[in-house]
Amino acid sequence: MSERKTWQELELGVELPPATSLGYKTGGWRVLRPVWNASECIHCMICVNYCPDMAIPVTKSDEGVAGKGGRMFKGAIRVETNLDYCKGCGICAHECPSKCLSMVREEEAEQASCKL
Repeated sequence: MSERKTWQELELGVELPPATSLGYKTGGWRVLRPVWNASECIHCMICVNYCPDMAIPVTKSDEGVAGKGGRMFKGAIRVETNLDYCKGCGICAHECPSKCLSMVREEEAEQASCKL
């Protein structure tokens, strides 16, 4: 067995970038897409916390945004799902207490957006 080295005696290693999944876009193989009804959202951030892909961005709003019942929400608010990273697992819609998220087949969502 070789003798142990101190940290000063160790050979130089490799520098790795911080861990991130931003380089791995997974939205291309999604079957279901979350559709967000912003007017029903209570900005509780449960969907953000449960999303396994961190596909739901959060931003800060000092002015506030209108949500469920016309109530104004300030501070940390949820914004539209980043479909580049969403796999369509549906956890966000399942956990949403205000049911402002629904899962729609990808083809139906694309057809609806083409009609706009």
